[in-house]
Amino acid sequence: MDFRRRPPVGFRLALLAGLALALAPAALPPQLQRAAPLLAGAQARQKQLRISAIPDQNPEKLNRLYGLVASELSRQLKVPVKYVPVTNYTAAVSAFRTGDLDLVWFGGLTGVQARLQKPGARVIAQRDIDASFHSVFIANTSAGLKPLRNVKGLAELKGKRFTFGSESSTSGRLMPQYYLNQAGVKLRDFAGGAPGFSGSHDATIALVQSGAYQAGAVNEQVWKSNLRSGKADRRRVAVIWRTPGYPDYHWIAQPNLDQRFGKGFTNKLQKAFVGLRRSNPQQARILELFGAQKFIPAPVSQYAAIEKVGRQIGKIR
Repeated sequence: MDFRRRPPVGFRLALLAGLALALAPAALPPQLQRAAPLLAGAQARQKQLRISAIPDQNPEKLNRLYGLVASELSRQLKVPVKYVPVTNYTAAVSAFRTGDLDLVWFGGLTGVQARLQKPGARVIAQRDIDASFHSVFIANTSAGLKPLRNVKGLAELKGKRFTFGSESSTSGRLMPQYYLNQAGVKLRDFAGGAPGFSGSHDATIALVQSGAYQAGAVNEQVWKSNLRSGKADRRRVAVIWRTPGYPDYHWIAQPNLDQRFGKGFTNKLQKAFVGLRRSNPQQARILELFGAQKFIPAPVSQYAAIEKVGRQIGKIR
């Protein structure tokens, strides 16, 4: 082999580009000075797994939980993982659609919305409790509402000050509104001609407990968590009805993760969640904060019913 031959043109250009980026910004032509940070930022994002979640609870708890998730995934998958908070449910769906988020913890409705807007997106896993999840209707104890025997009893909420959680919440709006419809209760039947939207389950509980609203609908898991922490006081707020089970929360991943992180990466991601065990202290903390014993695979077909209800109430078009 003749080592005196000049390297191929492509190799020389790549070498020069690398040297240019390695130089101090002042040594680059103005156009490259402007482009270098953009190139570096794009390269960093390409190698970083960005995770998020619908903001269904208070930010402090979400930061603690998803910080632990990011750390555990980074350890198992050997890639940088960053938790990116979002302002509301709609922002989570939008950021997933644009590719600014790689892996998101969605509710049933937002998960359907995200997959419809991003063909090829993959459902990764759900908690053991998500295959048959429940909402609860709660009432301030001064509202005169007693525990209801069946769904028809929800008709007693007509004329009451009532609040949902987020407008796009499965457990705090979609399924509660579905059951209200079953009882013949329309949104215009509430006091003031419309319900409130608190924005989160924690906020709904606080508003009903304070008496600002006489009743509301919340995620059963968050209700139980508020009881355990003492934030919910049974002397002031109580459950009046529990819905039948329905599929809810689940992780959804972008369709291009194998291309970005290597063949089989999405399967490894799923195994990381399904493999979480309570025998591992950090993993046990994650499961505890999620209110679950374990994660399980999530069949996409189960969310067809959620999509149907979403279309019925106008949240999916």
